Amino acid sequence: MVSKNLTATLLLFTTFLFISGSISAVHSFPQLNATTNDLDFIRTSCNVTLHPELCFKSLSCYASTVHESPARLTKLSVDVAITKAKSTVVFLSKLSRSAAEVKDCVSFVEDAIDSMRDCLPILQNISHGGDVAAAPSPAAPPSSKVFASRMDDVLTYITAAMTYEETCTDQYEDEYEDKEGKVKTIVCDRVNKLKMFSSIALSLAASLANNGSSPRD
Repeated sequence: MVSKNLTATLLLFTTFLFISGSISAVHSFPQLNATTNDLDFIRTSCNVTLHPELCFKSLSCYASTVHESPARLTKLSVDVAITKAKSTVVFLSKLSRSAAEVKDCVSFVEDAIDSMRDCLPILQNISHGGDVAAAPSPAAPPSSKVFASRMDDVLTYITAAMTYEETCTDQYEDEYEDKEGKVKTIVCDRVNKLKMFSSIALSLAASLANNGSSPRD
C-alpha cells in the first residue's frame, strides 16, 4: 500500500514538473535590446519548421545575439534541444525509481544528446565564418562543397538524435502497452515534447544547408 501511494505521489510530482517545464519552454521573452529586425528574422526563419510558434517563443530570447545569422540561429536551436533533452533525462531518471522500465528510454535520450552535441562544433565553425557562407550551386567552388559536406554531417547527427527519441517512445508503447498506463502517458508526452524541439533544429539546419549561412537582407 505504501509503495502504491509512493508511486502515485511521484507520478503527480513528475506531472507537475512536466507541465511547469512546458510552460517555461513556451513563454520565453525577447531580450530588451533585441531589434524589430532581429525578432522578424527569427519569426520568418521559424516559419520553415513544423512548430513555428514554439520555435519563435523558444528562440526569440536570443534575438539580439543571433543578429540575423541563420548559422547562429541553427546552433542555438540545437543548444535549446540539448537543454530540453537534459531536463528530460533528469525527469525520466526520477520516474524510473518507481518504474524501472523507463530506464531504457533514459538511455535513448542520452544517446540523442550525444548525437546532438556532435554537430555543435560544426555549427560553431560555420557561425564564425568557417567553411564559407554560400550554399552549394552546380558550379560551386571547393569551399561551398565543404560547407555542403559539413551540413550533411549536421543533418545526419540531428536525424540520428530524433531516431533515438522515436525509438524511446516506440519501444515503450510496444513493450509496455498494457502496463502502467499513467507512466506510459507521462513518458510519451514528455519525449514527444522533446521531439518538437529536435524537429525545429532539424528544419532550421535543413534551411541553412539549402540557403547558406550569410546574414539575410
